Amino acid sequence: MWQPYKKGFKAYLQLERSLSENSVDAYLHDVELLTQWMMLQGLQKNPAAVLQEDLQQFLKAIAEMGMGANSQARIISGLRAFFKYAMLEQIVQQNPTELLEAPKLKRALPEVLSFGEIEAIIGAIDQSSPEGVRNKAMLETLYSCGLRVSELVNLQLSQLYMDVGFVRVFGKGSKERLVPIGRDAIKYIQLYRDNVRVHVPVQKGEEDMVFLNNRGRRLSRVMVFLIIKAMAAKAGITKNISPHTFRHSFATHLVEGGADLRAVQEMLGHESITTTEIYTHLDREYLRETLHRFHPAFKS
Repeated sequence: MWQPYKKGFKAYLQLERSLSENSVDAYLHDVELLTQWMMLQGLQKNPAAVLQEDLQQFLKAIAEMGMGANSQARIISGLRAFFKYAMLEQIVQQNPTELLEAPKLKRALPEVLSFGEIEAIIGAIDQSSPEGVRNKAMLETLYSCGLRVSELVNLQLSQLYMDVGFVRVFGKGSKERLVPIGRDAIKYIQLYRDNVRVHVPVQKGEEDMVFLNNRGRRLSRVMVFLIIKAMAAKAGITKNISPHTFRHSFATHLVEGGADLRAVQEMLGHESITTTEIYTHLDREYLRETLHRFHPAFKS
């Protein structure tokens, strides 16, 4: 009964929302869970007949099955997206998810590196090898621009506007943004491009990629993760970090330095300002830690 609606929803996510294949599959899975539950309950309803009470019963059922708050919230997000599509296509007249309440989530603050720790990790790279020159340029770019690891590994030479100090980045949903790039990152990219990359046998289709492995293909996200882990260990840093830690640190250092939150949102490519607001919480944690370390009234 729901198959035509799911097919239309899939096309909407791919064509109008420009979501990745993984995101599309996740949204469709959320709708599939609802339809399976309805079938088990003997509810022969099309989307127009679904009520808020039905969705509340469904959420109660998955909670009783032991599904955590984060998973429940993600499923609600998927159902909201489906019924938004159904409203746009006039499949339903009322949106049953409009007043649906998501479970309260504990927002975990991400691990952040100090500027000194960032410098220590980048400084631990041995630049006597071609890979070291590439890794130096890569990590300088990652921190300088606050990129996602997927944006870093897919960065193209044609997206670099180093004469004016900007990089054109394609983020989630192929959304484009311009991000300033620092002088050090520019210097090391040029060093890598002119002295190392020119000697790599570039594979077909990879000609425009900035960062390449020894076989002439773009680096994988896993490889970037392993490089950062190795450099952190070499620098003596025991924090649990990943490429995304560089992005968190980039944003946190901007906010701590007094940067406008809207500017940080633009540079990170966040669709909503509420996503960027986590860095104001990080800033408050930094202030609280400073008080406890240095103010006599807070010292135990």
